[in-house]
Amino acid sequence: MPRPKTRPACQHQGETVSETATWPLSGFGDEIDPDPHVQAAVLLALGASHIEVRSAWGTNVSELTAEQVRELKGILDERGLKVSAVASPIGKVDVSLPVEHEVERLRQIISVAKGLDTRYVRIFSFYRAEAQRAEDIRDDVLVRMAALAAEAEAAGVVLLHENEKDIYGDTPERVLDIMETIASPALRVAWDNANFVQVGVKPYTAGYAMLRPYLEYFQVKDALFSTGEVVPSGDGDGELDATVAALKADGFSGFASLEPHLASAHELGGFSGPVAFGIAARAFAALADKHGVSFS
Repeated sequence: MPRPKTRPACQHQGETVSETATWPLSGFGDEIDPDPHVQAAVLLALGASHIEVRSAWGTNVSELTAEQVRELKGILDERGLKVSAVASPIGKVDVSLPVEHEVERLRQIISVAKGLDTRYVRIFSFYRAEAQRAEDIRDDVLVRMAALAAEAEAAGVVLLHENEKDIYGDTPERVLDIMETIASPALRVAWDNANFVQVGVKPYTAGYAMLRPYLEYFQVKDALFSTGEVVPSGDGDGELDATVAALKADGFSGFASLEPHLASAHELGGFSGPVAFGIAARAFAALADKHGVSFS
């Protein structure tokens, strides 16, 4: 499974790097259509070699049966499409729930990940009550993240923490807090520029150098500071240009996963549809090509 090289984040935007880079391209299939056949066809047409699985047939990965997982794996195998990650909802719940609540759900999702032959599981770091500050839930979050990381490490999978807005780890500083405190090889960063914008953070400027040592997966979307609206790569304030340049310079070789969110959200997450997904894919391809990055 592709992993980022260990070259330190010492090169920056504007430096000349002559080598080309190739990143495996993936995307959230359920942003295209509920039907895995359609998901696979569109992703392959756009040059992707992988798919990120959040739901299939309208069923979230946390609720897929073993039979459904086998059927999905068969569809993807037939198309020659591999799974980059299982995009789980783990940690996208209130932190007041018992520790075991999410650990039990993670066990089920790990079985899905293994059935789909991927070592990556996307997770979050918990919501808080409206009256609470992030600092108020820190200890409870870290207890839960440690338990999840221990479960993952024992199972031989890697958890990818996404910096979703309104969870504990929604700013670079708090994501770093989680990574440094848990200090587990089974917990890494899924970097999302748009989500940082939506909490008022300039992703590359304020967070890249801080989090690059933990950055193992790149979720591709952009957004506007003024409204929080998600837009194609390079059309927003997410510093995608600087981020792609820096990742290329640093020798990143992990997955780039398209998560366009260009249509209204639905209960399983963001949605785009085939046409908007294609627009997002072509925008990112143009940006990557500018910096000498191609896709596999």
